[in-house]
Amino acid sequence: MVANKIKSAIFDEMVTNDGRSVKELSEEKAVMLVFLRHFGCIFCREALADIAKQREKIEGLGSKIVFVHMTNNVVAERYFNRYELENALHVSDPTCKFYAHLGLVKGNFTQLFGLQSWIRGFSATVLDGIPVGLQQLGDGFQMPGIFVIQDGEIKDSFIHKLASDRPNYEKLVKHCCEVK
Repeated sequence: MVANKIKSAIFDEMVTNDGRSVKELSEEKAVMLVFLRHFGCIFCREALADIAKQREKIEGLGSKIVFVHMTNNVVAERYFNRYELENALHVSDPTCKFYAHLGLVKGNFTQLFGLQSWIRGFSATVLDGIPVGLQQLGDGFQMPGIFVIQDGEIKDSFIHKLASDRPNYEKLVKHCCEVK
């Protein structure tokens, strides 16, 4: 119960680029809160491309997408626009305070650079055409994660075990949104 109250307070502190808190947004509809790795990361770029392709369906299920990133809003918006995520709601967290409060840790060598990540990175760049990033734009060791928030409470989550994990975004929000 205390942990839920702490997390709920964090959602009050998380203010998006349009001035509303994540908690406030979650009281209107479910929020798929996507904590990204740095924008130079191939898997961050892949996540943006995947979400852009599924955006209409995710939002059609009754969810709002909010990104959390480690750079300033101007730089972030250039990336969101590049991946056809215009008018994306997002929270700037350059100190990774919100990442830490929700239990998203710094990755170890295997999580970030292990064989599975190299194979997935090759697949994403060569087979899927995701461009390689040259700038880090954030903490290169920070692991990503996704939380579905309703009424200020976490209803579901996907915590990456490897930087290369590729979640099913639609499935993650589908259960929570169908319940309401």
